[in-house]
Amino acid sequence: MRRVVVIVMDSVGIGELPDAARYGDEGSNTLGNIAAQVKDFKLPNLQKLGLGNIDGIKGFEGIQNPVACFGKMAEKSAGKDTTTGHWEIMGIVMSKPFPTYPKGFPQEIISKFEQKIGTSVLGNIPASGTKIIEELGKEHMDTGYPIVYTSADSVFQIAAHEDIIPVQRLYEICQIARNILTGDHAVGRVIARPFIGEPGNFTRTDRRRDFSLDPIHETVLDNALEKGLEIKAVGKIVDIFNGRGVTQSVSTQGNMDGVDKTIDFINEDFGGIIFTNLIDFDMLYGHRNDIEGYAKALTLFDARIPELIGALKEEDILIITADHGCDPTTPSTDHSREYVPLLVYGKKLKQGINLGTRSTFADVGASISQYLGIKEPRQGLSFIQEII
Repeated sequence: MRRVVVIVMDSVGIGELPDAARYGDEGSNTLGNIAAQVKDFKLPNLQKLGLGNIDGIKGFEGIQNPVACFGKMAEKSAGKDTTTGHWEIMGIVMSKPFPTYPKGFPQEIISKFEQKIGTSVLGNIPASGTKIIEELGKEHMDTGYPIVYTSADSVFQIAAHEDIIPVQRLYEICQIARNILTGDHAVGRVIARPFIGEPGNFTRTDRRRDFSLDPIHETVLDNALEKGLEIKAVGKIVDIFNGRGVTQSVSTQGNMDGVDKTIDFINEDFGGIIFTNLIDFDMLYGHRNDIEGYAKALTLFDARIPELIGALKEEDILIITADHGCDPTTPSTDHSREYVPLLVYGKKLKQGINLGTRSTFADVGASISQYLGIKEPRQGLSFIQEII
């Protein structure tokens, strides 16, 4: 039974793409800039896989005999958001980016939303999630009005205190927003952002939920499902794909829980795909410009690599990559348009093969498809023949 384990280190980019200036991301290099600013920052297990051998990577030395195959991938799709990155990994290349709202959402959308939920809203501006609940949390508690905000990404976010708007009701109003945001205003995700606490001491909870769109056409996950294979999703993968092409999903409480649950799935017997998103890098550290926190999170993940590899069965392939950047060293708190790492390991695979610079994330999906013997995706070039 062949399986592929894909772990997405959410936002761990490794250097600006040639078109980064179009996105305001010149100079972004999530991993390289962290390495330059954090003293004694080391990722020995990822380096053993070949992280430092990737062409053009900064901050990490290559080794003579890496145990994995290595390379980097460019994003072919327009955009730099989570949905676009994950969809491209599984074979969808977006020619048009999801809409963004740097000045907030148009009044026609907000008025329709307010009418449907029966209250006014607060905010309707681009903002950091933690800052906007600090600024508007008390008013929200006094009025009961939900806080609406966005970012440089294609998101309609709704924050609400769990004691003011119960979580289930928050999910309901997010679904209302999702139903409104179609056509030209079809944002990539509507996100429920529940929080607790008192003014001056608010904390977001782990009951976040993403309301996504259906993928615009079939993905590698759909093709694997059609072939009768299992697709086990860890973290927010199920939300990103709107539940499509997933046979079993588990939520996570942080990166280490995500690694635990990935290993739990590896220990099961089935053929198919394990697809994991490790969100902490992006959500807790990248978007908050927390350089030290990001570095520590990477160190903690690096320490789990031997355990992940040790759990793999003989026919398993492990792919470690990312979906975009989110450089915590730049003034921006938004995603950055970057190359992402590609590390591919399997007990029966060749070692130390340089996979070069791939022109699209979809090469991962094409490789998964060839290895599992399923229908090829519309985009992507497989690298399986180079490493078997």
